[in-house]
Amino acid sequence: MVKIMLKNLRLKQKVTILLLVILTFGLSLSGLALSSVLRQNAKQEITSTALMLMETMISVRQYTSTQVNPELVDKLEVEFLPQSVPGYSAREVFENLRQKQDYREFFYKEATLNPTNLRDKADSFETQVVNRFRGNKNLKEESGFRSLPGGDIYYIARPLAVSEAKCLECHSTPDQAPKSMLDRYGTANGFNWQLGEIVGAQMISVPASRVINKANQSSLLIVGLVSIVFIIVIVLVNIFLTQQVVLPLKRITRVAEEVSTGHMDVEFEQLTNDEIGHLAKAFKRMKLSLEMAMKRLKRPPGNTHGTGGMGGTGSSSDYPQH
Repeated sequence: MVKIMLKNLRLKQKVTILLLVILTFGLSLSGLALSSVLRQNAKQEITSTALMLMETMISVRQYTSTQVNPELVDKLEVEFLPQSVPGYSAREVFENLRQKQDYREFFYKEATLNPTNLRDKADSFETQVVNRFRGNKNLKEESGFRSLPGGDIYYIARPLAVSEAKCLECHSTPDQAPKSMLDRYGTANGFNWQLGEIVGAQMISVPASRVINKANQSSLLIVGLVSIVFIIVIVLVNIFLTQQVVLPLKRITRVAEEVSTGHMDVEFEQLTNDEIGHLAKAFKRMKLSLEMAMKRLKRPPGNTHGTGGMGGTGSSSDYPQH
């Protein structure tokens, strides 16, 4: 069936179909690899943004610990001020940052195994991440996808350790903690931390659709550009094919048809030295041969073979007498 269809198509149509098939298969095969590469690039770009935000939150924590907390320490005996807690400051600053359009889909959490504020309590998945950091001191970063009821998310996590002795003033034992903090949060959570201990993980997450959509947008852009370029190539190939192959072949065909009907005044023009030009040259030789054959056929019978031959018309005296 395909052979019959191809047999009835013109040369330009066959070439166009061939190029379209190459385009389709090329885009299909490269699409999978391209999608994987672009998805990885999208993950790296989002990871880079998340790590920048994480470093910003670390700076906020340090600022709160070294400059804000000393100014409020005298008031903690009377009233507990959450603004003096580095983790609280980082969380609030990040929430303000999320008001910006570029960061609206990012979420920040200091997932802690035993936090003072239960809003920072690590869930089962986050607990596994923290335990991996605790079990492998060389593991400094982790990222991946996680499924939630609201949809999949992409997360980046780093270990959160007790890096300063000042943190133990509130998290060593209840009797060492400010009374105002105990009045607010009680004595059940956020204690018995050790200096250098990994107690949680800084986690920044973003909807997985952001990664996928970003990769898809890049894929569509690249595929679109490649398709446009290939379509231009198809048009140019068709123009070239028309000018250099189809039209010369049509001229040769038209002249050959006129010659076949006896019009010998037409000529096969050899305009190029390629295969089409050689074909025109061959038809030209064929026309000359045909003209010579026709001239021989038009000669009178007496001039066909000359005199004295077996087929000649000699006089009667040339034959024996009886």
